[in-house]
Amino acid sequence: MLQQTPVVRVIEPLAAWLERWPTPADLAAVPVGEAVRAWGRLGYPRRALRLHACAVVITEEFGGVVPERVDDLLTLPGVGEYTARAVAVFAYGHRHPVVDTNVRRVIARAIDGQADAGPASTNRDLAAMAALLPQDDADARVTNAAIMELGAIVCTARSPKCAECPIADVCAWRADGYPEYRGPARAAQARYEGSDRQVRGLILAELRTSDIPVTRDELEALWPDAAQRERALASLVADGLVVASGSDFTLPQ
Repeated sequence: MLQQTPVVRVIEPLAAWLERWPTPADLAAVPVGEAVRAWGRLGYPRRALRLHACAVVITEEFGGVVPERVDDLLTLPGVGEYTARAVAVFAYGHRHPVVDTNVRRVIARAIDGQADAGPASTNRDLAAMAALLPQDDADARVTNAAIMELGAIVCTARSPKCAECPIADVCAWRADGYPEYRGPARAAQARYEGSDRQVRGLILAELRTSDIPVTRDELEALWPDAAQRERALASLVADGLVVASGSDFTLPQ
């Protein structure tokens, strides 16, 4: 749920999700459409499909217990490098580097003397974080969490609180006089308003609130641009988020 979604938007849906499905086996036992319906307005709804698929794999191949080895975690649908290491470190206490946007920014500033980390590089970023970890598993876990929190709360992207920073005296960026970032630019995020993502969201919202199939005629009222509406609908069907039966549409079962 936290992939590309702020924590504040995840807290309430997560609580409701865990109350309804406290274990992977509980989620795996329901139709995938129920996961899509419960996903609500979190966005990027393909994550709901992956989470359901993940629950099925955990139930069928790992005895209903989330695996603790990074290699095993990486075999789960929708689980990438960050999630696998975060689970292994914070749930099971293993020693691995965990790298998110906040961690990358702290390392870029404190170690490299750069205002921004620039485009991500998995191998480079993991190696940079691994070099900072203590050898003790428990200390490494705390270090991972501490650098994440430092980036999220103090060493923020737009208004870093350098006067409050506990590592200000050893920060390379501060020592160099806060030079501006001059490296390669990150790709800009596409706008949401008027996008296919917005139309997809409207269609899914309509299907989530209906216990019966929704007709193509009913979907026409959701968006005036017929070509864009059909394109968004076709992409939802292709992604497995919507099932088409003639001119009727439902969530997957």
